[in-house]
Parts: sequence; structure tokens; C-alpha cells
Amino acid sequence: MIGILVAEQLPLVRRGLVASLECEADLKVVADLGRGEEVLPAVLRHEPEVAVIGLDLPGVDGFAVALRLHEEAPRCRVLLLSGNPTPGQVRRAFSVQALGFMSLDVGPDQLADGVRRVAAGRRAVDSELALAALELVENPLTRRELDVLRLAAQGARSGEIADQLFLSVGTVRNHLSRIMCKTHARNRLDAVRIAGDSGWL
Repeated sequence: MIGILVAEQLPLVRRGLVASLECEADLKVVADLGRGEEVLPAVLRHEPEVAVIGLDLPGVDGFAVALRLHEEAPRCRVLLLSGNPTPGQVRRAFSVQALGFMSLDVGPDQLADGVRRVAAGRRAVDSELALAALELVENPLTRRELDVLRLAAQGARSGEIADQLFLSVGTVRNHLSRIMCKTHARNRLDAVRIAGDSGWL
């Protein structure tokens, strides 16, 4: 019997995941919850073999949860779920040591098979997404440029970014200009989208 923790913010989606997994004779959901910060305590308490985690958890997102589990509860393997999967998300999933990455659109049989593969220590990723992830270009942005772009992604203006990073407004504008040049973006919002889709943020 494979013990599973399910973490997904939307109650209806979470119930559907639980019901689908519970239909399998060899799978048992030992806990289900809706917030990222609840995952590690629940894993330590219930000791599931696999955590099935939605990316868009409130509080702490799925990527951060996966990394925390790898560091503090490594016997629990992670399968991440995305409502809008991209090759960049696959790359990020691998970087935080998740073994599985699937779309929320997969069928019940695929999900159950993915859980079994992850429990056995094997990868469970859609082959087309995995191939696309391998073909992504390497991140051309510097660490400081990423800091600037992360704040821009949160809606911060140049002056606010400058204040938070202890830079001049002119330096921030230069960073944004270089970011748009490197990503071939039309504007900062387009740069945020491109960097997010590529798994750089």
C-alpha cells in the first residue's frame, strides 16, 4: 500500500484527486490539505511515500514545498501538478528534486501510474514536456537581473525596486533594459512572462 499526501488549494479539485487515487487498491490517501505551509508538518506526522502537490498552493508554492520536503523529509517523494504546464516548470520541478510533474488534465489511470512510478523512485513526466524542457535555452540573466525581474513581476515600479535592492533608479532601468534585450521581450511584462515560462524565475 502506497501512502499519499494530497496538497491542492481548490477544494473541488482536491476532492477529485483524493477520490481518484482512493479508487486504486494499492493507493491510500493519508492526508489532504490546501496550504503550502501545512505540507511538511503533515508529512512528518503521516509519513506518506508520495506527496502529490499542486503548484499554486497559497502560503508556500509547490516548488518551495518540494524543495523543503527534499531537505527535511527526503523519504517522501514528490509529484507536482500544474494547471498550465510549461517546459520551464518541468525544469524547475527537476531543480527542486521532484520526481514527477504532470498536468491536472491527466486521466485517473495516468495519475495513479505516475504515483506508483514516483514511489518506486522513477520519474513520471509527460515525454513531450520533458523533451521541450531539455530544449530550453539556458538562463541568460544575471542574479541581480533576476532580483529586479522578480520584483517587477510583483508589480513594483522602478523606484520601489531601487529602494528594495539599494540601487539607483537609473541602474534599475538599465537592468530592465538589458533584461528585455536578453529575453527579446517587448516590455517588462513580456519579460516576466518569458522568464516564467522558461523556468528562470
